[in-house]
Amino acid sequence: MSWATPSATRTSTASPPADQPAASFPQPSRRRRLRRRVVASWQLYLLAAPALIFFLIFNYVPMYGVQIAFKDFIASKGISGSPWSGFENFERFFGSFYFWRLLKNTLVLSVYQMLLFPLPIILALALNELKSKFFKRFTQTLTYAPHFVSTVVVVGMLFAFLDPNTGLLNHLLELVGLDPIQFMQDPAWFRHLYVWSGVWQSLGWSTIIYLAALAGVNPELHQAAEVDGANRLQRIRHVNIPAIMPTVVILFILDFGSFMSVGFEKVLLMTNNLNAETADVIQTFVYETGLIQGQYSYAAAVGLFDSVINIILLITVNQLARKFSENSLW
Repeated sequence: MSWATPSATRTSTASPPADQPAASFPQPSRRRRLRRRVVASWQLYLLAAPALIFFLIFNYVPMYGVQIAFKDFIASKGISGSPWSGFENFERFFGSFYFWRLLKNTLVLSVYQMLLFPLPIILALALNELKSKFFKRFTQTLTYAPHFVSTVVVVGMLFAFLDPNTGLLNHLLELVGLDPIQFMQDPAWFRHLYVWSGVWQSLGWSTIIYLAALAGVNPELHQAAEVDGANRLQRIRHVNIPAIMPTVVILFILDFGSFMSVGFEKVLLMTNNLNAETADVIQTFVYETGLIQGQYSYAAAVGLFDSVINIILLITVNQLARKFSENSLW
């Protein structure tokens, strides 16, 4: 017969069964974890607060007024007091005779601009290969300077240089025996002038973004490529382009997010009665209908249609980018 001591009895009684799980400590709630992260990084949140407040006030709060697109807005009754009209404003726009012309002009200008999207990439790759630092900086300054020229000044320069009577370009045409061309009045020239003047104004800014991405390329990759016998074009193709591809994808998605939002100010300044056939776009139509003619509900419906198309394109392109390149906004 064996006798168990009291201490052994207490020890065997306190130990849990083998199949019983060990006791787990309570996990902090999601709200508590979020509070800890905010407290730990409060400086970063404080730094981001002005931008968040700006977007909240000027981008999200005004969305309350989008409902006038579905109402017959009467200023004296306010937004909430105006009667509902449903999709009447949208049906009016889709059934109007100028709908297809506005949509066509907007799409053609947007596609024209997107086709020239690779130009800053090509210029950045070319500048990155320059050996002369002076020539590289001079070229960067020369291409970046137009970014600081306002749109009003750019359009004024177009009128001054392309005037049929006093314009520099028409004087050169006369010297070679050609007749003057009505550049600013001819509908066939509007799209070319709009897009290429925009390229001249924004090319340097986009190039600097890609040059900054190229500056982060590891030089050892180029050294290894040279050891393997790769020439300059092969190093650009297999080292530089893959290195900047995430930046290219992000900027491409952002550009597609404003695909339907053709530059309103520039189009308005360049438009006249003679070139309106190709110059009328949705943005200028919203301005003329809403602010000039006072048809606020109708203009809001047209603007909402334009914004919905932009959102759909942004989400679609972002999903395609995440699927094929593993780079996306979200």
